[in-house]
Amino acid sequence: MEIKYSKQSVKAINRMDSARKRLIKEAIERLPKGDTKQIKSSAITVYRLRVGGWRVLYSMDADTIYVEKIVPRGDFYKGV
Repeated sequence: MEIKYSKQSVKAINRMDSARKRLIKEAIERLPKGDTKQIKSSAITVYRLRVGGWRVLYSMDADTIYVEKIVPRGDFYKGV
């Protein structure tokens, strides 16, 4: 499966320390496995992936995963 990152998610990953960056990338590469949950309040079908204190907002189609947002847990539900 191909993984595409938004500009916002690339910026978030680049600001992280190397250990956290590695954990996030490994979790994204294992999608759709992991601690995922569908976001019900959204107009489109999006999912969240929990990685420690961070949340990854993503959507997917048949052959591509779109990583939209990577934020700390406290900021995740603002604007979803």
